[in-house]
Amino acid sequence: MSQDSQDALASASRPARAAVHATSGRRLGAAHPRQEGPTDLRLVPPALGAWATAALMLDAPPGWVAGVAVVCLFAAGVLLAVRRGGTGGESPRAPVLPGGAGGQSLRAPVRRGGSGRSGAGGGGGRGGGQSLALPVRLAWPRTSAAALLLCVAAAAVSAALHGADLRRGPVPGLAREYATVTAEIEITSDPRLTRPRVTGDHMAPTAVLVNADVRRVEKPDGTAIDTRAPVLVIVDAGRGYTADANDQVQPPAEVEAEAEAQAGAGAEAEAGAGWGAPMHPHPHPQPPSTTHPSTTHPSPWLTLLPSTRLRITARLAPSLSGGDRVAAVLRVRESAGAEVVGEPSAVQRLAGRLRGGLREATDGLPADPRALLPGLVVGDTARITPELDEAFKETDLAHTLAVSGSNLTIILALLIGPPGLAQLVERRGLAPRLGISLRTTAVFGGALTLAFVVVCRPDPSVLRAAACGALALLALATGRRRSLIPALATAVLLLVLYDPWLARSYGFLLSVLATGALLTLAPRWSAALRRRRVPPRLAEALAAAAAAQALCAPVVAVLSARVSLVAVPCNLLAEFAIAPATVLGFAALATAPLAMPVAKALAWCASWPAGWLANVARTGAALPGAGVDWPGSWTGAALLALVTVVVVLAGRRLLRHPWWCGVCAALLLLAVVQPPPLTRVVTGWPPPGWRYAMCDVGQGDATVFAAGEGTGVVVDAGPDPALIDRCLRTLGITRIPLVVLTHFHADHVAGLPGVLRGRAVGAIETTGHEEPVDQAEFVRRQAAARRIPVTRAAAGEERRTGALNWRVLWPPPHQALTPDAPDALDAPEGPNDSSVTLLVRSAGLRFLLLGDLEPPAQRALLRSPAGRLLGGVDVLKVAHHGSAYQDPELIRRAAPRLALISAGADNSYGHPAPGTVAALRAQGAVVLRTDEDGALAVAGTGAELMVAGD
Repeated sequence: MSQDSQDALASASRPARAAVHATSGRRLGAAHPRQEGPTDLRLVPPALGAWATAALMLDAPPGWVAGVAVVCLFAAGVLLAVRRGGTGGESPRAPVLPGGAGGQSLRAPVRRGGSGRSGAGGGGGRGGGQSLALPVRLAWPRTSAAALLLCVAAAAVSAALHGADLRRGPVPGLAREYATVTAEIEITSDPRLTRPRVTGDHMAPTAVLVNADVRRVEKPDGTAIDTRAPVLVIVDAGRGYTADANDQVQPPAEVEAEAEAQAGAGAEAEAGAGWGAPMHPHPHPQPPSTTHPSTTHPSPWLTLLPSTRLRITARLAPSLSGGDRVAAVLRVRESAGAEVVGEPSAVQRLAGRLRGGLREATDGLPADPRALLPGLVVGDTARITPELDEAFKETDLAHTLAVSGSNLTIILALLIGPPGLAQLVERRGLAPRLGISLRTTAVFGGALTLAFVVVCRPDPSVLRAAACGALALLALATGRRRSLIPALATAVLLLVLYDPWLARSYGFLLSVLATGALLTLAPRWSAALRRRRVPPRLAEALAAAAAAQALCAPVVAVLSARVSLVAVPCNLLAEFAIAPATVLGFAALATAPLAMPVAKALAWCASWPAGWLANVARTGAALPGAGVDWPGSWTGAALLALVTVVVVLAGRRLLRHPWWCGVCAALLLLAVVQPPPLTRVVTGWPPPGWRYAMCDVGQGDATVFAAGEGTGVVVDAGPDPALIDRCLRTLGITRIPLVVLTHFHADHVAGLPGVLRGRAVGAIETTGHEEPVDQAEFVRRQAAARRIPVTRAAAGEERRTGALNWRVLWPPPHQALTPDAPDALDAPEGPNDSSVTLLVRSAGLRFLLLGDLEPPAQRALLRSPAGRLLGGVDVLKVAHHGSAYQDPELIRRAAPRLALISAGADNSYGHPAPGTVAALRAQGAVVLRTDEDGALAVAGTGAELMVAGD
């Protein structure tokens, strides 16, 4: 070997100690150097390829799957064979240097020039003599391509096998026949309840949702078949059922569609249903946490634990939502009962006891911490109210309510201390303080991880959280964040091969994106902020929140059709509370079976950070500009990703100019807070001097009368709390002397929580006809929770607040509605005909609000003593969303100058009816409608009448 070659090899083998210690700032270098090399991305293409293949092949025809697998295997074999034959068994990472003694070949790094296969340098040896040209074989891409093809083939086969589970056996065929069967099912998830949902003027029936496997099915002819098919069990209490042509009872399709949609999203509710026939669950069941709005009796289905086996009689039906891991839907009448034929496993009984103990420990806490703590600790969101859930979604804090890798990381970090010191003598945490060795600590960490999976249920989301949390902790313990990228790719690859359905899971996608953002973008952004003198911890927290938001926002926009503008600050504020709430919550979970008073004390301590989280979510969601609507499609996601890239590139330039950063921050703050005076100038809404506003709440009614600065009288609340809350915020309403609920249909009262949210309310006035009963009880519960008095309206009542005064025209007093009363024929016959009807005077204008009066009640109103007051009104709130059922004489008598109709866009009822609109215009009225014109505000005095739209 020549001297030049020996020098080259010696130089190449010499460790680059200066580079390792260069950034330490110390003469002798760092004590524990953490020099990282380039990021290893070789496992990323196989992971992504397997992911995409699994998503596509779950429902692909067998021929396609076989073709993809065979082609990929053949191509991979060819690549591997060519690689082996071309390199002669040598490693392809370094070139071969000929000229060693005895024919030896030596390997050394080479500096390549312009050629892709060889390089020439001048000055390779000490004397600057001849250059050394060495061939370079770039065979490694072939290996990576072969690995990619092999992973694609494996994913295709795995996805085909899992997809076939939904098509094999008797269950899919019986579902297509809508057969009624007797089946044995094994519960595979915790039972949960559908969220309340308004359909027309009523609430959709509440259903219990349970994921299960059908293990044995008896056909109608009596034959029994053992099988294993995943199904979604929908248990309804009996409300809202319709009969088909064969007199067989089945729930409406809307119930199944809503239940399947909520099951896929993991939605749960705080309201349940009663039980008809007895069920005998395990002696120590999971305590029920919710009840139906109309009863205090919880459904026994909510007490069931995973792995319980039941024998039920139910109707099979095909799944309405394709692409899910459900072979069929089992529709169960709760009154039909169920028989427990197999007790839950000991592990699930223990997990149920721990979860039940945590709920018991939190029973005495305020409402928000009581609901949040079980969700933060074990993902039990059964107590989360729709209002609180919506606040967490608006602020992009919903991830805190689901079990995630951060939960496990926090608990393991408490055991081993700062992860960077885990393998050093200076390690901290509980383990070294208790004298536990490193190996024993690792065993305890593994046991803790296993317990975490068991207590939080081994669902795919929990398994994903455990894997990501363990990998994150492993990477931090080695002090090399970049080493997690191949580890994350490995986790994705293994999880997708194990459960291909994860490839279609939005939760899985968001989890991977968030973890990738923390590993790739966050460190760079944190370093950039520190270079601009931002404190290190603040820089790291800000970079982590911004990076996760940047990558996850497009996917969240697909799911919610909305982009949160307060997500980053809300996540920063929440960061301070998540760790203490989680640690104290897990401590309460562990101590509850042993010492309940201690668990209650720990839960009380955890309630403070949990309450902080709830306040952050509610405050952020209450801001007028908390979010902006965005197209809820993948095109919208691509557009948002493009906008994010532009914002990031512009932000890099803005960071060099502090003044411009301040200006942009101030503009963003104004856009989020939207001070009413500034908003009025910019948007013109609400118009100056407005007297009456009709909110755009979809298919429902919600109107407001101005009664002073920041004060308004609200008439009806619409079907959606978020919509009426947003409307009142844009109007600047913070004080409400009175809320009038014309009747108890859901499209008028379901939005009441949005009216009460963050506002001082004096009283609630309702009709005396308390039907539907469940909605009347809902109103009373909402009022009682806030200590707001509830009164009944009756004809003849007059009230005044400020310059606003009104008179109740209908319904008649309650005592006048007896069968012996002189006007008994005019007594209201239902909720619509019992609507509170108001004649309101404000600034010389007369407003007539008819609620949902039908023609019989409208004619009775004309015959009543109040009928003489109806002539010549200025503004008419048309009855029943402008339906075709109107009394022509009432329209002629009222002769309004302006007729306003509240209706939902593209509603299925055809509201408003063309005939009603034509009749109003024939009387000289200007007709405006919220489904076309949006929210409407009336201003003016006396002869002057002006209308503005939002």
